[in-house]
Amino acid sequence: MHFLYTLGIFMYGLLIRLAALFDRKASVWVKGRKNLFRHLEKALKEGNPDARPVIWFHASSLGEFEQGRPIIEAFRTTYPCYRILVSFFSPSGYEVRKNYEHADFVFYLPLDTPSNAKRWIATIRPVMAVFIKYDFWFNLMDELHRNGIPVYFVSALFRPRQHFFQFYGSWFREQLDAVSWFFMQNEQSRALLESIGKKNASVAGDTRFDRVFTIASQRKSFPLIDRFCAHKPVFIGGSTWREDENLILPLTEDPNLDFKFIFAPHNTSPERIQALKERLKKPVMTYSELTEKNAAETDVLIIDSVGILAQLYQYATLAFIGGGFGVSIHNIQEPITFGIPVFFGPNYKKFREAADLVALGGAFCVHTAAELDQQVKILLIDPASHQRISTICHDYVNENRGATEIIMRHFAAVIKDVN
Repeated sequence: MHFLYTLGIFMYGLLIRLAALFDRKASVWVKGRKNLFRHLEKALKEGNPDARPVIWFHASSLGEFEQGRPIIEAFRTTYPCYRILVSFFSPSGYEVRKNYEHADFVFYLPLDTPSNAKRWIATIRPVMAVFIKYDFWFNLMDELHRNGIPVYFVSALFRPRQHFFQFYGSWFREQLDAVSWFFMQNEQSRALLESIGKKNASVAGDTRFDRVFTIASQRKSFPLIDRFCAHKPVFIGGSTWREDENLILPLTEDPNLDFKFIFAPHNTSPERIQALKERLKKPVMTYSELTEKNAAETDVLIIDSVGILAQLYQYATLAFIGGGFGVSIHNIQEPITFGIPVFFGPNYKKFREAADLVALGGAFCVHTAAELDQQVKILLIDPASHQRISTICHDYVNENRGATEIIMRHFAAVIKDVN
């Protein structure tokens, strides 16, 4: 099975290089790893005159990074004697956070071949590796284990359909022995792991609640967005796909709704932005086109940059979170920390917070444009309901905070102070 896994990694590398000839994201993925080890070795040598030890954090993409960010920043504050290296698999994380101020080094993760894994670990020589959520790279995990380097997963999630829990999953289950400890988001994940004989886990919760609380507590100012909103109610479509926009677009055409609309598509390519523009019948601008003079002149704004959506929810009256007509919804924690009632499509149940808030009446699953229209108008007619839902959202975030503190208490008992 190890041979087949590694063969699959090699094949993935070949396919993505072929895709890079036609696909921009694949091209960025390939170019970002060009001469990776030469750049890594140079950065470590130049940035480490006193040979301070490295703690390595890995995130698959931007979402996982934001989830693990509270832990990274807690480490930076608590253990300044360590250098922090952050790696990303996806360009969506690296390209946005390559200048992240709380890390000493930010790099792409190399392809998980045995030789790359050996060279990566020998180069960075981490004293600890922290993987965020569930990005399993078995050659790297094996190399860490063989070198006696502790491996942790934070905000981890497991589901019954994963290969660890299938009849053919014995090899995958064995790979989990390389992990020192799993900090789980919920009891169901811990119980699943225990069902296959793995007891090195505890429930800490989801660190993303700590992150979104910090975002809401440290609001950034967007003067052009302020001018655009013009003190009107604002409807935000966050991380939307075309299927989500099919429900929102009729709202933009309703003369009885005096809303400003902000769309933040999941894909911000120029082609995707232009396609959305052409579907809108109201005046529309992109964020990059806004100026002090024109910001108030349009009714619809399309966010054509990455990394600011979480803060933009402070302006929302209502929000629709995309992805629910595809594989699954995107993050709802960012809007609910601002107390914003959220809507989304039917594929939401693998996210506990979404299912919890639907049950509590703080979020709404909608299947059609008519359903969305009805729910929006109910909330506009009844401000008391809007306030009640806002309180439900605030309370839910507050009740689920604290994972970072739990995890850091554990690390305090095992990490050495190298001062």
